[in-house]
Order: sequence, then structure tokens, then C-alpha cells
Amino acid sequence: MQDTALLLKNIFSLMTDPAKESISGADVLIEAGIVRKIAPKGGLNAPQGARTIDCSRHVVIPGFVNTHHHFYQTLTRNHPAVQNAELFDWLKFLYNVWKYIDEDAVYYSSMLAMGELLKTGCTCSTDHHYLYPRGFSGDLMGLQFVAADQLGMRFSPTRGSMSLSQKDGGLPPDSVVQTADQILKDSERVIKLYHDPSPMAMHKIVLAPCSPFSVTKELMRDSARLARRYGVRLHTHLAETRDENDFCIQMYGKRPVALMQECELIGPDVFYAHGIHFNDEELKILAEAGAHIAHCPSSNMRLGSGICRVQEMLGLGINVGIAVDGSASNDSSDMLGEVRNALLLQRVEKGAAALTARQAFAMASENGAKLLNFGKVGRLEEGWAADAAIFDVHSLAYAGSLADPVAALLFCGYDHSTDYTIVNGKVVVDQRRLVGFDEGELTVKANAISARLMARAGRKEVV
Repeated sequence: MQDTALLLKNIFSLMTDPAKESISGADVLIEAGIVRKIAPKGGLNAPQGARTIDCSRHVVIPGFVNTHHHFYQTLTRNHPAVQNAELFDWLKFLYNVWKYIDEDAVYYSSMLAMGELLKTGCTCSTDHHYLYPRGFSGDLMGLQFVAADQLGMRFSPTRGSMSLSQKDGGLPPDSVVQTADQILKDSERVIKLYHDPSPMAMHKIVLAPCSPFSVTKELMRDSARLARRYGVRLHTHLAETRDENDFCIQMYGKRPVALMQECELIGPDVFYAHGIHFNDEELKILAEAGAHIAHCPSSNMRLGSGICRVQEMLGLGINVGIAVDGSASNDSSDMLGEVRNALLLQRVEKGAAALTARQAFAMASENGAKLLNFGKVGRLEEGWAADAAIFDVHSLAYAGSLADPVAALLFCGYDHSTDYTIVNGKVVVDQRRLVGFDEGELTVKANAISARLMARAGRKEVV
């Protein structure tokens, strides 16, 4: 991937910040991974050796930030046995496939998920990998960083964990959990090896006990203390389903937020996935604590989990990002599609003005960057990270919608692919194709690994 300067020339519509009016006609100069200069159309000339991209047909927006995912699940999506299952039954079935995940599965599933994200406008992502099967050798998170660097994605994965297996009253089988000592030792290792605390880092680390039904209280507390010792973010699933809330009451005698308080897993350095079934008092506690929410609308609809109270959260000042969630409960990594679903799902219960297009864009960009502790990421302003998604709106899908070209990306369209995606000043999707890896080869590899996993699990998969 090139390190040359970029000039985005004659931009049809530029959104620098969802809170500001879009600019009709602009030039943007990108150098050394930074938005160096923004000027009116025709106001900038390309420096020697720079690449110029004609954006006269395009909307240019800040790159999206995906705040929750499970990359490995790209290999088990759309399985007929769980197409109509709710969360706990869905998990129980798929754990017995996921326990066969190996090094190739981690690498190529990561490539597949990040490839889909980049091609749909996402420039920064986390991943919640909590599954460490017995017999897995090698550096799991290292494989993910290799994949991220190959494709050029800004990446802040979580070192996930599960320690509470079925024999101890948890949900996962014994073969995919680890001891607390194993988890904490490796968590410290990956922080020291991979975490970059700088605001616009390409690599960060988060610690992420999986959920109240798959880790012990002691591990949640010890993970929180370890994360704070090193200044990294914390993450877990919380209040995704009513079953989970009931589990917490039965297992621990309290609801999820009270459990998080007991385990010290709450505060401005913590983000929760889903957060659907909080009551009014719990929302106030979360707002006062400064905790963040990763909203997963497609997965919540897919599993019938419920509707997150996003409008109320935003009204209380809770920072909410958007996430595609795992590709076996979505079943895609379509980031622009996720922003559209976030916009529409709030309106089902709260009315047509429940969430605006600009609010949805803010959640998907700057809010997500704040959640993952990136600075000057999530806007396209001078001095900010040059992470951009560039969409051609002069096509049949957007005809008649150009009174508001930016909002057209959410209200209209049926192909969510970017023409160009830029991360850290580098073109990583170029004329609708990934730069870092051959898409045909990636597709073949992913299908072959998926079939192998299903065969090992004793279930047939059509490829």
C-alpha cells in the first residue's frame, strides 16, 4: 500500500463532521496519514508524486468504526440449524463447531470480516475473540494483527476470555474455556506486545471477559484491575437477552449492572455489547459511570433479542457506537447496512424522528472512536486521521435522492460498497476491490475452512 500523498479532488459532497453541514464541492489533501488541508473545489493542487482521485460523483464521509464483532463467526454463518434460534440455543449448537477453530480459521476469518468491513466503509474495528480451543497453538491475536496489517485496517481487538464452562454452571463446553491464570497471563502478554496508547494508533488492545454466563466474577474483577493497570479499555456482553438477566439473578442474586459494579467492570473505560434490557435506574447508573454501549441492531433483530433503548441512552448522555456483531448472528459484516438498521430500528418503537441520519453517522464514526479510546479519529477535519469512505451516488440506486447526498447513503441504495476506502492515508479499497488480498482467493479459502469445520463437527455444509 502506497505512502504517497492523496488529493481528493472536486468532491461532490463532503461530510467532515456529522454535526456540521456538508460541503458541496471541496478538495481534501491527505499527507502522512493526516487530513492536511480542506479547501473549496479547485482550491488545491496535488504535490509532486501525489495521487489524485476524482470525487466529482462521490460522497466522502469519515470512515466508520465497528465497536463489536466476532470475526471467527464468518465461517459459520447462515447455518440452517440455528437460523431461527434465540441466543442461548444458538450458542449451544455453534460452540460444538467453533471448538475446532485452528490457526488458519482465525487468520482467514479475520481477513474475511475485515475485508467486508473495509468494502462497506469501515476503517477501524474491534473484534471480540473469546474462544481459545484446547490444542490451539500459536499467537491467536498475533494472527489477527497480521491480517489487519495485510488489509490496512485500524484495529483494536479484545483479548476475550471464557472460564466458566458447563460443568461449573456456565454455557460453553469445557473444551473452549481456559483457567483464570492462563487468561490473565496471556492478557498481560498481548498488552505488552501489541498495545499502542497513542491517539491515532493502528494497534490497540482491549480486555474482554465474554459474558456473565461464561466467566467467573473473580475473572471479571481481575481483568478490570489488570486493564486499569495498563490503561486499556474493557468490554463484555451485557443485558443482551432476558435469559441473560434471569441467569444473573439465578447465579449471582443480582441484575447485570449490579454485577458489573461488584466486579469493578463499570466506568468510562468500559463498553458493553448490546445493552438491550436495562431498566431506567440502570441507564442512570451507566450514564453517571460514563460507560459506553456498542449497539448491534441487525444481530438483535436476527436473534429476536429486543430493541436497545438508544434514543433514551443518547438523551442521558451515554456514548453509543454501532456494531455489526458476529457474522453468525447478522449474518454479514456490512457496516453501512448496520448504520441504516440502527437508524430504522429506533423508529419502530419511538417514531419517525427517533433517530436522525446525522445521529446515526455520529454513532458510527466519532462515537465509536471515543468508545475504543482513539483520539482525532472519526471526523474528516484538518489534523485528524485520514480515514474515509467514498461512495458513488451518481448511480441508479441514488437517482432522485441528491437533495441530501449524505443521508441518501442511509435512506437509499442497494449496494453498500465503497468505490474507495482510505485508512491512515492509504487506499485500502481501490475502485471497489481490496488492495491487500485477492478477493477470489479469500472466498475460496473461507469456504474450504468452513466446510472443514462442519465436517469435523459431523454436520454437512454445502459449499
